Parts: sequence; C-alpha cells; structure tokens
Amino acid sequence: MENFRLSDQDRATLQFKVTTKLRELILKGEFKMGERLTQEEWAKNLGVSRMPIREALRQLEVEGLVRIEPRRGAIVTPISAEDVEEIYQLRALLEGQAVLKSLPFLDDEDINELERLYEKMIALKEDEKDMEEYMELNAQFHHILREGCPWRRIKGFIDTLWKGIPSYTPSVLSHHLKEAHEEHRLMVEYAKQKNGEKLKEVTENHILRTRDNLLKMIEKSEKIDVE
Repeated sequence: MENFRLSDQDRATLQFKVTTKLRELILKGEFKMGERLTQEEWAKNLGVSRMPIREALRQLEVEGLVRIEPRRGAIVTPISAEDVEEIYQLRALLEGQAVLKSLPFLDDEDINELERLYEKMIALKEDEKDMEEYMELNAQFHHILREGCPWRRIKGFIDTLWKGIPSYTPSVLSHHLKEAHEEHRLMVEYAKQKNGEKLKEVTENHILRTRDNLLKMIEKSEKIDVE
C-alpha cells in the first residue's frame, strides 16, 4: 500500500483530514470486507497520534463504513452498491417531497441565506483543503431547503439518512462540484420563484446524480480489485 502520511500543513485540520483519508480509502476499495484497521498501524501510516485515528474510526462507524468490535477493533464494512441505491433513492423521494412542502414556509430571510451559502460554496476551491467548509455549507443549504416542511416525520427520516455517508460525499466526489454548483444555483432560483415543482425536480435529480457518481466509483474500485 502506498504512503498515506499527512503533511505538516494537513495537521491544521487534523481530525477532518484523518477521517477524510480513511473514508476515501474505504470507499475506493483499498480495504477488503472484514479487514481490521488498527489504531497503531494507521497512526504510523498517517504520521499522527492514536487519538485522531480513534475519533476517525468512531465517525466512520456512525457512517456504517466500519464496525468496532470488543478486542478486535475496527472492522471494515464498505458501503455496497445496494446501500448507495437504497440511501439515495430514499433521499430523492423524501427530500423532493420535503422541499415541495417546505417552500411555502420559507421567507425572504431563508432565501437570502440560501443565496449566501451558495455564493460561499462556489467561492471555495475544488481541493481537499476547502472540503471541510464546503461540506458544512452544503449540509446547511439542504437543511434550510427542507426546514419549513410541516411534516416532522419526513424530516426525521431525512436527518437519519444524512447521518451516514451523504454528509461526506463531497469529500470523495470533489471533481463533480461544478455540477453540484449548477444544481444549487437552480435550487436558489426556483426557491426565489416559489416554483415548488421545479425545486422538487432539481433536488431529486441532484441526489440521483450523486448516487450515480458514487455507484460508478464503487464499480471502478471493484473492477480494479478483481484485476
């Protein structure tokens, strides 16, 4: 396996960098199902202490990418193509409906905040350095879009789905940010126009496009593993 050590510059946002690196390696198929990740080994590989490795593994357990077992440590449980299909299909169905129901309750302040978040996202560079901020802004953007929905159960279901891989997808699909920027621009525009059907449509397409890109990445990693 290649050298994955983090540079001194990376340590400025150490916790995020460690988690991002391990997540990326898992999603790209660097580990086999059931492979054990030890804190000592990965602290050495990345040139960090065990603490950020421990915290990263806890976060990856929340995302469903590892399973922490007593006396065995973290066991890799890569997200499968079927997992991606399920998560993103559900997100598209639920979030599309949520933004449709939410739009009548969004006021000018909400719309202005959506525009502000969009402007901040497009101003960021498409590199790992800015990904942490981008992911936070992206999560806030989508939260505002659905926050006005009066159906509390659907919002609860969506929040549960966001606790896994969706929050961190931009970190492994950063080369697709231009597509996301255009979709976010359209979301802001349709929100301004109070066009609920168009907002629902672009939100669903945005989520399903992300699904398709993740599936392509998983398929590619599986082919490399077979070869």
